[in-house]
Order: sequence, then structure tokens, then C-alpha cells
Amino acid sequence: MHVLDLLQSDDLGLTLLWGEEALLGQDISGVTATDLEDPGRFLGPGELVLSGLVWWAEGDPAKADRFVAALADAGATALLAGEETHGGVPDELVAACRAHRVPIAAVPATTSFRAVTEAVYLRQWGDLSRRPTRNRAFALPENVRGELSRLAEGGAGPAELLDRACAHLGRVACYLLTASGRTVARTPSAPALSARQAASAPARGGVWLRVEAESTPYDAWHLHLPDPDAAPPRVLHEIAEILAQYRDGQSRRVAGARVAGQDLIALLEGIPADPGVLEEALGAAGLPADGRYRVLAATSGDALAEALGHLDGAPHAVGRTAAVLYEGPDAEAPGTDAAARLRLVWPLLQACGDPEADLRLGVGAQAVGTEGLRESLSQARFALTAADEEIPVRGIEQLDTLAALLAGVPPEVRTVFGARTLGALGEGMLRETLEVFLANNCSWTRTAEALHLHVNTVHYRIDRVEALTGRDLTRLDHKVDLYAALHCG
Repeated sequence: MHVLDLLQSDDLGLTLLWGEEALLGQDISGVTATDLEDPGRFLGPGELVLSGLVWWAEGDPAKADRFVAALADAGATALLAGEETHGGVPDELVAACRAHRVPIAAVPATTSFRAVTEAVYLRQWGDLSRRPTRNRAFALPENVRGELSRLAEGGAGPAELLDRACAHLGRVACYLLTASGRTVARTPSAPALSARQAASAPARGGVWLRVEAESTPYDAWHLHLPDPDAAPPRVLHEIAEILAQYRDGQSRRVAGARVAGQDLIALLEGIPADPGVLEEALGAAGLPADGRYRVLAATSGDALAEALGHLDGAPHAVGRTAAVLYEGPDAEAPGTDAAARLRLVWPLLQACGDPEADLRLGVGAQAVGTEGLRESLSQARFALTAADEEIPVRGIEQLDTLAALLAGVPPEVRTVFGARTLGALGEGMLRETLEVFLANNCSWTRTAEALHLHVNTVHYRIDRVEALTGRDLTRLDHKVDLYAALHCG
């Protein structure tokens, strides 16, 4: 099927905004609906991309360029942009498509993305049925659909649903992956994938199909078959619909769990409660009442929830921006182990959302029993403040230098301290001399060499620093004061 075939369909009512005839004649290999700002990881060559443009921000053409560049790099055949969100397709997006040579068409508000997807897969299904192939099952058999319905009603999980949905296809390797590369389920024939392998899988091709259900940019589900000929597109589409129904139900259960998690965090934030009340809140959030815990704080609760999902099923409760992780009754204090494991996952989460989003994580110390949970929460939030673009995941145990410790002090406090201590120096040569003097362990000779000055000049400048700041640089505590102030300024 070609893009031109869709444009000629009266039922869809698509309007071509830009596209050369040769480009409109490209074969469509599949359909992906996305509102990620950078969807490139989930696209393969020949994909038709549907976007409601939720990610679009008026007056920011760079966003449009990044989005379309990702489509072009992945080899997408065209972009179908929905008009409903913004009342039309932005001119900047059309210009970006023209620059990157990606055809673009407008989808009217009266046309659902599902109608477009159906049009593509029904046409492909028909094309496949007319060509010889080793697999003649072009739709889920009725007995399979009935079995899946019974399993779903009986509370079966995604692993069992995926296994039974694919069983009639033979030994097919099929995965259900989140946007961050977490494996939700896989068929018995599918080898295990690490999160990094799963995240890089789109670059290796195969079939990718978005499971259209309520989700966040970090935990959206995708059905993936490494072998594009392993199953007909219509079968995959039906499997994705069944998984979407399961996911919608799961989303309601997760929302309820988040409420219990937030109640637990609120209890830790408030006036110290009776231990029995805290144990009851732990139980309501699905956590045991004794053992070892660790509290985490993040700038995004959605990202934090998905990150914890990567920790091999470790029990946890997530609130709006903090979570309690249960590490077991016999767990040894592992130092920065939790932070180290989450640090490996965090770049995968950052790649899912807005590249300019402030996505950071702080990890508190391990708490034994319920007594230390409040302290672990305070530590996690301090570590979160100390985290930055260079170190987005910081455990409290990592604050092992004065500079790292000061990074966790609120900016408004650091500003006042730095200004009060160094304000009289200004930003000129006296401040520079002080920085070099402290960096060279208060050596007059090395400081003079570093600044290309005479030693007497260094003596004069340091005397001025001491007079203006009221500090004596022969005293260790005064050196520490000035060193800290430099890191706060």
C-alpha cells in the first residue's frame, strides 16, 4: 500500500500539505501513532506516522524540526498530522517536512486514527492474502479470541495473554516492551532482552506496533516482532487491541495504587505518627511492615514509577514525586546499589520524553524497619536537589565531598551565603586570586606561577581578600568558609 492510496480514500478525508509524487508512491510497512517529541527509537523503515501533535508548542520551530528529523532518519514514509488539538497543522511543521522531504497530510477531527490504521492494515491484509506465504492465518481464529476473552476476565496477566495470542502462529518471537525498554512480556521463543537491547531494537528493524491505551511517555507499550514476516499485520493489530483493553484496566489499578503510595509519602512528610499507623499505610500500599526500605525522590513520578518497574519486580509504592522501595528483610546495606541500578535505566527514560525536561532522581539511605523512613525521605530529597544535568541520579551516599554536599543546599540559601561571604570581592582579580590560592593549597609560589604574578603581588591580593571578608587564611575553618562560598556563588 502507498501513501497515495490513503489520500485517494474519500472515507478518510485526508488533505495533502506537502509531498512529491515519487515520495507518495513509497510502500507503507506499518503504522505508528505517537506524540513523543523524538519518536525515532520506535520507528522502522516504511512506517506511516500518526501524531495528534500534543507535543507541539506554538512558536518553537525547533521542536518541529527535531520531530520530523527523527522521522526522516528512521525512513518513515509520511506524517499524518491531526487537526483536532490545534485546529489545524502548524505551518512550521509543514516547512520542516518539506526541508526533510517527508510527505505530510492533515487528518480532520472527524477522522479517527484508528480508521486510518484500519485502512492500512486491511489493505495490507488483502495484499498478503493474495501472495504465497508460509503462514495462512491472517486473523485471530475465533477460538483464540474466545480463549483470550476468558483469560482476561479471569485476571490473566500480559505474559499469558501474549503467549496464548501468539500460540497459533508457531514458535514466533514476540515482545511487549515499554517505551523505556522494559520487557512486560515475551513469548517462550523470544530470547530475553536487556533494557538497553530493547531500547536499541528499533534500529535493527522488525515490526513495531503501538498499543493504543492510556500511558505516559515512559511506559507506553509496543508490540515488537523481530521477524517482520512472522505474522500478518492484521493479526498483530488484533493482538494489540486485546492488550490495549488489558492495559486500560491495569491503568485504573495503577491509579489506585498511586493514591495509596501518596498517602504513605504524606504520612512520612507530616507529624511523626504512631508506628502502627505507618505499618497500616505500608500494608495499604502493598509493602511488608518490616525489613529494609529505601526512599526515592524524583522530578517526575511517572518516570520514577517506570524506573522502579525495571528493578526485577522489587515491591515499591509510588506517590506523586517520591516512592518507597522495599529491599527485603535480610538485605544487606548495599551502599549505592539502588542508585547504581537506577542510574543505568535513567538515560533510557530521558530518551522517551522531552529532551529538555528536568528529569532527576535522588536516592536516600537504606532504612531498617519503619523508624528510618522519614530520614530516608529527607535524604532522598536532599540528594535530588544535589542531582544535576551531569549527574541526574544521585544517591545520598555519593555526597562525599564538600562540593557535592553544597549542591544539595537550596539555591536561594547558597546565593545568600555566597553573597554575604564574598560580596565585597566582586567578580574581579581578587576573587580569581582566592580561587587559585585555595586550589594550590595556599602555596604562594604555585599561585604566583599559575597567575604569572610576582609573589609579593599575591601576598598583597590575599591581604586584601582577608580584609574584605574578615577571614584569616592561616585558619582551616576560615579557608573552608571561603572555599564553600566560592562553590555557592
